[in-house]
Amino acid sequence: MDRMSGIELFAQIARQGSLVAAGRQLGLSASAVGKGLARLEQRLGARLVHRSTRRLALTAEGQQYLARCLRILEEAEAAERELQQGLAAPSGRLKVGVPHESGLLTPHLADFMRRYPQVALDLDYSDRLVDVIGEGFDVVVRGGEPGDSRLAARRLGSYHMRLLASPGYLAEYGAPRTARDLQHHRCLHYRLPHSGKLLPWPLLDAEGEDASPPVSASCNTGEALIELAARGMGIACLPDFSVRRELAAGALAQLDAPAVARSGNLYLLWPATPAMPPRLRAFIDHMAERVFTP
Repeated sequence: MDRMSGIELFAQIARQGSLVAAGRQLGLSASAVGKGLARLEQRLGARLVHRSTRRLALTAEGQQYLARCLRILEEAEAAERELQQGLAAPSGRLKVGVPHESGLLTPHLADFMRRYPQVALDLDYSDRLVDVIGEGFDVVVRGGEPGDSRLAARRLGSYHMRLLASPGYLAEYGAPRTARDLQHHRCLHYRLPHSGKLLPWPLLDAEGEDASPPVSASCNTGEALIELAARGMGIACLPDFSVRRELAAGALAQLDAPAVARSGNLYLLWPATPAMPPRLRAFIDHMAERVFTP
């Protein structure tokens, strides 16, 4: 406690520029502040302040020490705010960006709403690459590895890309055995909303070369691809988490061949801040503990 008190006392002296003003902020006399400063300098073995009749000035050692002191005080204040906020019940508005599919996430979002009725979810379903900070999102769910240093991240789980088609389509056209067989099939592609480019299928043919299947249709939401594939319009390449419901119901079937090479991770991303609101902490913990749990 003596060390922390000395840090706070020295920071006030540096901010105020005088012992009197620092004492006024701390509720101490100028004499007590001066004695405290002297004890601090004696313990450190260095002079921190040049004293004059008009104003105090920091020595080079004092400036170096002040930078450290300010960081320590900021961390202590942030820890206190985080603890105080953590004691409050989660409440308020939470703007959440989620992929344009509901099979994996929506049931857990509904559970969160039942568990925390005082939190109002503002859900934005979109596959586009949003500006988390610029567009005011509190948290988003996205695939791929995080690349923005301004964002904190927590991994929800891993996924694999799968080739899928309806049983009716496979009964009519048969199942491909190699990547080259896809040239004779109707293939449904995902178009990236932010660039308009088609997302390549991660396929390898028998010689290990990349293969590009034909484009029978393309759309910019995974939900639309799932619907088209389930209606027998062709073969789609989709992450396994997005088609759990259709696979369980028999609306889609997974193809054993050709081989699919890509897998990835699903993350929660949010603006990195020293203190996290209770509603955001509750949401992150809730989703991370449930989404990929069997």
